[in-house]
Amino acid sequence: MKRKTIARDISWLSFNGRVLQEAADASVPLRERMKFLGIFSNNLDEFFRVRVATLNRMIELTGKSKINMHLELSPEKILDEIQSIVLEQQGEFTNTWETIKKELEKEKIFLVNEKQLNKDQQKFVQLHFEEEVRSNTIPLMVESIPHLPYLRDKSIYLGVVLSRRDGSMKRKYALIEVPSLALGRFVILPSPFPDQHHIILLEDIIRYNLRNIFSYFGYDKYGSWAFKVTRDAEIDLDNDISTTLIQKIEKGVRNRRKGKPVRFVYDKDMDSGLLEYLTKRIGLSKKNNLIPGGRIHNFRHFIDFPDVFTKKGQRKKPFTHPLLVKVPRATDVVLERDVMLHFPYHSFNPVIDMLREAAIDPDVTAIKITCYRLAQNSKIINALINAVRNGKQVTVMLELRARFEEEANLEWKIRLEEEGVKVLIGIPNMKVHAKICMIKKRANSHTIHYGFVSTGNLNEKTATIYGDHCLLTSDRNIMADVNRLFNFIEKRKVNILKSCKMLVPCPILLRRELLRMVNKEIKIAKSGRPAAITLKMNSLSDEELIYKLYEAAAAGVEIKLIVRGIFCMFTESKKFVGQVTAISIIDEYLEHARVFIFHNDGKEKTYISSADWMVRNLDHRVEATCPVRDEGIKKELKDILDIQLADNVKARWLDNGLSNAYKRDRKEKKVRSQIEIYNHLYQKTVKHTAPGGLKQAGDAEKSVVFL
Repeated sequence: MKRKTIARDISWLSFNGRVLQEAADASVPLRERMKFLGIFSNNLDEFFRVRVATLNRMIELTGKSKINMHLELSPEKILDEIQSIVLEQQGEFTNTWETIKKELEKEKIFLVNEKQLNKDQQKFVQLHFEEEVRSNTIPLMVESIPHLPYLRDKSIYLGVVLSRRDGSMKRKYALIEVPSLALGRFVILPSPFPDQHHIILLEDIIRYNLRNIFSYFGYDKYGSWAFKVTRDAEIDLDNDISTTLIQKIEKGVRNRRKGKPVRFVYDKDMDSGLLEYLTKRIGLSKKNNLIPGGRIHNFRHFIDFPDVFTKKGQRKKPFTHPLLVKVPRATDVVLERDVMLHFPYHSFNPVIDMLREAAIDPDVTAIKITCYRLAQNSKIINALINAVRNGKQVTVMLELRARFEEEANLEWKIRLEEEGVKVLIGIPNMKVHAKICMIKKRANSHTIHYGFVSTGNLNEKTATIYGDHCLLTSDRNIMADVNRLFNFIEKRKVNILKSCKMLVPCPILLRRELLRMVNKEIKIAKSGRPAAITLKMNSLSDEELIYKLYEAAAAGVEIKLIVRGIFCMFTESKKFVGQVTAISIIDEYLEHARVFIFHNDGKEKTYISSADWMVRNLDHRVEATCPVRDEGIKKELKDILDIQLADNVKARWLDNGLSNAYKRDRKEKKVRSQIEIYNHLYQKTVKHTAPGGLKQAGDAEKSVVFL
C-alpha cells in the first residue's frame, strides 16, 4: 500500500539534516557553524533517547505487529530506515567537521591531540592533569567487575586496552569516564605564537597521561578510543495510586539514568576485541544502533567552544516595542490596547515588567500563570515571589512533566511553595502546554483582568533566540477564557473548556474548529471563490488534519505552509488543484511560533497558538489558540509570514522526497527572512519613536535547542 503520509521519525531526521546543512554552509560564521554541529549532535541524542526508545518499546509490546503510529510501516522497518539515514548523516557530519577544522586552522585556531604537543604543551598537560584532572578520574578495570556499572547517558568514555609490547602479559581492558561536566571539555594550551590559539580536549589530556594512570600494572603500551551510550529517557508513570505524581516523577528521573541503551557511538578505529567486549557487556547487538564515528564524540559541547575567534558575530540586539518605549508602566499601555511582541526581535523585558508592576501594584489582588520551561535564574519566578511577599494571591501551573525539565521544575515547585505560592502540577495523562497569564486588578468599584497569551515559553533566555509571538491584552473576552482555562486545570471538568467563547483550547475544541475552518475553505473553493490557508508551526503530523489539507488542495484551496521540524504531509500530487507551497526555515534563530490564517471569504481569521498540528498537542495537552482581533496586529503578523514565504536564502522546500533543496532563484533579490523581519520591525519602530532613538535590550544569548 502506498504511504499517504511521511513517517514522523523519518521526517524528523530530515529536519536534523537541515540543521547539519547550516553547519556545512560556508556563508555561516565559523563559530555558528560549530554551534550547529553541536545542535545537530544534541538533537540526535534526544531523538534516540525518546523516539528510538519508543520504537523499541513498541517492538517489545507488539512483537511483529504492524499496528502502530507509522501506518503500514512496522517499528522494525522504521528502525532500519533510521539506522541507514543516521549512518549517511554521520558521514556528512564527519566531512563537515573535517572542513571546519581546516577553516579553524586558517583562523589560526588549532584543535590538537595528545600526539601533537610541543615540549611546553606537554609540561602544561602533565601539570594540568595532576592539579585538575587526576582527582576527577577513576579508571574501572572492567574485567574484574562481575556486573558492569551503568554507563551514564551524555557522558564520554575512553575504552582503554593495556598490553606489553613483548606480549609477556595478557591484555586488559579499562574504562575511564571523561569528567567534562566537572571540568569542561576544552583546555586552552600555551601557544608557540601570540596570534595562535591551541586547544585540547579533556579526553586527550587523559590519553596523554594513561601511562601515569596505569603505571603500577606493569604495562608499557596503551590504546584508547572514545565512545558514548545513549539511553531510553522516557519516564514511566505507573498506576500505583499510593504514590503521588511528584513521587512518580522523582522515581522516573532516577530510573531514567538507568534506562535501556538505545545507541552505541564509537570510534570507528576502536580495537575490534574491545568493541566486541563492550557491546557484549553492555548487552547490545547490531540491531541496537551501533554507530561508528570519528575520534571525537559528544559534539553538543561544541556549542560552548572557547570564544577565540577573531571574526565576531554581528547579532543585533532586541529592541523595545514602539508602544512601550519611554512609558512609565507597560501595564498602562496594555490596559488601553493590545500589544503583540515578536521575539527575538522585540525585547522580552515588557513581559517581566508587567509582572513586576503587578507585584507592587496595591490594586492587583491575584496573578495566575503557566510555566513549562523556565530560565535557570528566572526573572519570571522572582517577580512572582515578590508578588506573594506583597500580599498577592499567586497561582503557578508548573508542568512537572516537561521533558528534561522535570528535576528543575521540581526544584522550582519547592521554592515557590516555600514562598507561599499556590502551585498546580497538572492533569493526569495530559501536559499543560498553554502559555498564558492572568492578572486580577481592582479598578474603582469593579475588577479588571489583563495578561498575555504566547506561542513560546516564559523564558527570558530562549526569548533571545526563539521566534515567538506574545499578545499582551486586557480584552475582556480573551481574559475570561484564560480564566476558564485555569479553572479547567484546577477542576478538570471538560464543560469548562466547552464554555470558551474566544480562545480555542485543546483538548477537544481546537481539532474540531480547525476541521470546521478548513471545510469552510473547501466549500468556498468549490463555489469558485478565492480560498486560502496559511499555516506556520513547528510540526505537522496529525493524519486527520493532513488528509483534510489534501482534500482542500484537491478542491482548489491555496495552501502555504511554514513548518520548521516534523512534516509528514506530501506536497506534490496530481490531484491537487490548489497550489501547495511548503518550506522550512533553519537559520540563526529557532522558528518556534504557531500562526494560523484562514482567508474566510475575505474576512480573514488569524490565530496564534501554543499547539502544533500533532496528536499529542491536539488531544493530550492543554493548549491555547488565540484569535488576533486588532487589524494592525493582524497585518503585522501577515507581513512577517509573507517575508518568510519569500525567503530564498535559508528556506528549504518540503517536498515528497525529503530532499531539503534550498528555495533559491538567482533572478530574484535575496531575502533572508530573519534579517528582513528585524529590519521591518525596527523601521516600523523608528517611525513611531520620538527623537532620541530606541531602547535596546541586553545582549542576546545562544543556547542548546531542545525539541
